[in-house]
Amino acid sequence: MRVLCLDLGEKTIGVAVSDPMGWTAQAVEVIHRNGNLKSEIGRLQELIKEYGVELILLGLPKNMNGTVGDQGQKAMAYAAKIEERLGIPVKLWDERLSTVAAGRALLEADMSRAKRKKVIDKVAAAVILQGYLDSRTNSSLDH
Repeated sequence: MRVLCLDLGEKTIGVAVSDPMGWTAQAVEVIHRNGNLKSEIGRLQELIKEYGVELILLGLPKNMNGTVGDQGQKAMAYAAKIEERLGIPVKLWDERLSTVAAGRALLEADMSRAKRKKVIDKVAAAVILQGYLDSRTNSSLDH
Protein backbone atom coordinates (compact mmCIF):
# COMPACT_ATOMS: atom_id res chain seq x y z
CA MET A 1 0.00 0.00 0.00
CA ARG A 2 1.40 3.37 -1.00
CA VAL A 3 1.29 6.12 1.59
CA LEU A 4 1.57 9.86 0.90
CA CYS A 5 2.95 11.88 3.81
CA LEU A 6 2.44 15.60 4.36
CA ASP A 7 4.45 17.87 6.65
CA LEU A 8 2.08 20.81 6.98
CA GLY A 9 3.54 24.23 7.58
CA GLU A 10 2.20 27.77 7.44
CA LYS A 11 3.90 28.53 4.10
CA THR A 12 4.70 25.09 2.67
CA ILE A 13 3.70 21.44 2.69
CA GLY A 14 6.49 18.89 2.50
CA VAL A 15 5.50 15.78 0.54
CA ALA A 16 6.93 12.28 0.67
CA VAL A 17 5.67 8.95 -0.65
CA SER A 18 6.35 5.34 0.25
CA ASP A 19 7.54 2.72 -2.18
CA PRO A 20 4.82 0.31 -3.39
CA MET A 21 5.76 -2.24 -0.70
CA GLY A 22 5.49 0.34 2.10
CA TRP A 23 9.09 -0.11 3.27
CA THR A 24 10.87 3.12 2.38
CA ALA A 25 10.02 6.81 2.17
CA GLN A 26 11.12 9.13 -0.62
CA ALA A 27 10.95 12.92 -0.47
CA VAL A 28 8.89 14.16 -3.41
CA GLU A 29 8.29 17.91 -3.42
CA VAL A 30 7.35 21.04 -1.53
CA ILE A 31 3.95 22.58 -2.19
CA HIS A 32 3.94 26.32 -1.59
CA ARG A 33 0.81 27.44 0.22
CA ASN A 34 -0.86 30.63 -0.92
CA GLY A 35 -4.07 30.41 1.07
CA ASN A 36 -5.83 28.57 -1.75
CA LEU A 37 -6.98 25.22 -0.37
CA LYS A 38 -8.50 24.32 -3.74
CA SER A 39 -5.10 24.45 -5.48
CA GLU A 40 -3.50 22.41 -2.67
CA ILE A 41 -6.25 19.78 -3.00
CA GLY A 42 -5.77 19.77 -6.77
CA ARG A 43 -2.05 19.07 -6.45
CA LEU A 44 -2.68 16.37 -3.85
CA GLN A 45 -5.20 14.73 -6.21
CA GLU A 46 -2.55 14.67 -8.95
CA LEU A 47 0.00 13.06 -6.59
CA ILE A 48 -2.54 10.50 -5.35
CA LYS A 49 -3.32 9.49 -8.92
CA GLU A 50 0.34 9.49 -10.03
CA TYR A 51 1.50 7.26 -7.15
CA GLY A 52 -1.64 5.18 -6.54
CA VAL A 53 -1.91 6.37 -2.94
CA GLU A 54 -4.30 4.59 -0.56
CA LEU A 55 -3.53 6.46 2.67
CA ILE A 56 -2.44 9.98 3.57
CA LEU A 57 -0.26 10.42 6.63
CA LEU A 58 -0.26 13.93 8.07
CA GLY A 59 2.36 15.03 10.55
CA LEU A 60 0.77 16.07 13.84
CA PRO A 61 2.91 18.63 15.63
CA LYS A 62 2.73 17.93 19.36
CA ASN A 63 4.32 19.79 22.21
CA MET A 64 7.28 18.02 23.80
CA ASN A 65 5.02 16.96 26.71
CA GLY A 66 2.69 15.19 24.25
CA THR A 67 -0.14 17.72 24.29
CA VAL A 68 -1.64 19.17 21.12
CA GLY A 69 -1.27 22.94 20.74
CA ASP A 70 -2.43 25.48 18.15
CA GLN A 71 -0.39 24.00 15.28
CA GLY A 72 -1.66 20.54 16.14
CA GLN A 73 -5.25 21.79 16.09
CA LYS A 74 -4.64 23.31 12.63
CA ALA A 75 -3.21 20.00 11.40
CA MET A 76 -6.25 18.10 12.71
CA ALA A 77 -8.62 20.51 10.96
CA TYR A 78 -6.62 20.24 7.72
CA ALA A 79 -6.70 16.43 7.96
CA ALA A 80 -10.49 16.48 8.25
CA LYS A 81 -10.82 18.82 5.25
CA ILE A 82 -8.58 16.82 2.92
CA GLU A 83 -10.06 13.47 3.97
CA GLU A 84 -13.54 14.80 3.17
CA ARG A 85 -12.51 16.32 -0.17
CA LEU A 86 -10.17 13.57 -1.39
CA GLY A 87 -12.12 10.55 -0.14
CA ILE A 88 -8.93 8.87 1.11
CA PRO A 89 -8.28 8.03 4.76
CA VAL A 90 -5.99 10.48 6.57
CA LYS A 91 -4.00 9.30 9.56
CA LEU A 92 -2.29 11.72 11.95
CA TRP A 93 1.24 10.84 13.06
CA ASP A 94 3.41 12.42 15.76
CA GLU A 95 6.02 14.52 13.99
CA ARG A 96 7.98 15.79 16.99
CA LEU A 97 11.61 16.53 16.07
CA SER A 98 11.17 15.47 12.41
CA THR A 99 12.42 18.82 11.11
CA VAL A 100 15.37 18.66 13.51
CA ALA A 101 16.23 15.17 12.24
CA ALA A 102 15.87 16.29 8.63
CA GLY A 103 18.12 19.29 9.26
CA ARG A 104 20.79 17.11 10.84
CA ALA A 105 20.71 14.71 7.91
CA LEU A 106 21.11 17.57 5.44
CA LEU A 107 23.96 19.07 7.48
CA GLU A 108 25.70 15.69 7.51
CA ALA A 109 25.27 15.59 3.73
CA ASP A 110 27.19 18.90 3.69
CA MET A 111 24.37 20.71 1.91
CA SER A 112 24.50 24.50 1.72
CA ARG A 113 22.09 26.54 3.83
CA ALA A 114 20.24 27.79 0.73
CA LYS A 115 19.74 24.26 -0.60
CA ARG A 116 18.70 22.97 2.84
CA LYS A 117 16.02 25.65 3.07
CA LYS A 118 14.53 24.51 -0.26
CA VAL A 119 14.32 20.80 0.64
CA ILE A 120 13.95 20.63 4.43
CA ASP A 121 10.14 20.31 4.35
CA LYS A 122 10.06 17.36 1.96
CA VAL A 123 12.91 15.67 3.83
CA ALA A 124 10.99 16.19 7.09
CA ALA A 125 7.95 14.53 5.43
CA ALA A 126 10.18 11.59 4.49
CA VAL A 127 11.45 11.35 8.10
CA ILE A 128 7.85 11.32 9.41
CA LEU A 129 6.81 8.71 6.83
CA GLN A 130 9.81 6.48 7.49
CA GLY A 131 9.00 6.51 11.22
CA TYR A 132 5.46 5.42 10.44
CA LEU A 133 6.57 2.70 8.02
CA ASP A 134 9.16 1.40 10.50
CA SER A 135 6.54 1.26 13.27
CA ARG A 136 4.27 -0.85 11.05
CA THR A 137 7.11 -3.20 10.18
CA ASN A 138 8.22 -3.50 13.80
CA SER A 139 4.69 -4.14 15.08
CA SER A 140 4.15 -6.89 12.48
CA LEU A 141 7.44 -8.51 13.52
CA ASP A 142 6.32 -8.56 17.17
CA HIS A 143 3.44 -10.92 16.39
